[in-house]
Amino acid sequence: AMRHAVIGGGKRMRPLLVVAACDLFHVDRERALRVAIAIEAVHCYSLIHDDLPCMDDDDLRRGKPTVHKAFDEATAVLAVDSLHALAFDVLSEAATHEDPFARVELVLELARASGPAGMAGGQMMDLTAEHAAFDIGATTRLQQLKTGALIGFCLEAGAIMGRIPDAARTPLRGYARDLGLAFQIADDLLDVEGTAANTGKAVHKDAAAGKSTFVSLLGPVPPISTRLLPFGGRCSSMSRTCRPMRSMMNSKVAAVIFWPESTLFRSAPPAGDELRTE
Repeated sequence: AMRHAVIGGGKRMRPLLVVAACDLFHVDRERALRVAIAIEAVHCYSLIHDDLPCMDDDDLRRGKPTVHKAFDEATAVLAVDSLHALAFDVLSEAATHEDPFARVELVLELARASGPAGMAGGQMMDLTAEHAAFDIGATTRLQQLKTGALIGFCLEAGAIMGRIPDAARTPLRGYARDLGLAFQIADDLLDVEGTAANTGKAVHKDAAAGKSTFVSLLGPVPPISTRLLPFGGRCSSMSRTCRPMRSMMNSKVAAVIFWPESTLFRSAPPAGDELRTE
């Protein structure tokens, strides 16, 4: 059941972020991968939780049956317990970092990111959102906890592994906050505009549950071509030109966000150097 949840499918965005952040501070790749494994274990157990009948009650995840459907609910719960324990087991081993204080900080930060002040707290707000009207502030807070906290850990972990002083981590935290919100907005849009075939999971569930999301509060972004409607058919050639450009830009953005060797992380200072905050 653990293998079913973890292996096959998924973007592996969080592990990639961990590796990219560790590369920024010239951390050994094998050690970085151990932290990446830990965060993916936590993320995957959160998906098993999300899919349970008592939560979002989903039958499909990453294009295959959810764990409680492929096995049963009791097995799914035990898989969650095991993945949770595995994450902290991996982080606490000396192979992850020779400095025990670094390992303790990794354990502490992941516990905070996944607990009541992080992912679990955001999940509780998400359940409450089915019965309460959230404004944009509350929705932003919900997503910062539910989605953003683990993404924040990914960047923080790189700094911890590189033994970077707390004061020098501000740029990473700001990047993580913005990336987490962008990721959630994209997920909200996919729930409205996507299909089960291209997302690998059920769609249109937020609206059916009456949840407040960025899309329900702000509305979806209209296609750029709709800006040209006042000009009628005279702009058809411009619209045709924009489509491949938009596709190209989407691939460029994806490369920057998801590829470990992206230009975003190429200007890496030597380990121990402080990041500039201006």
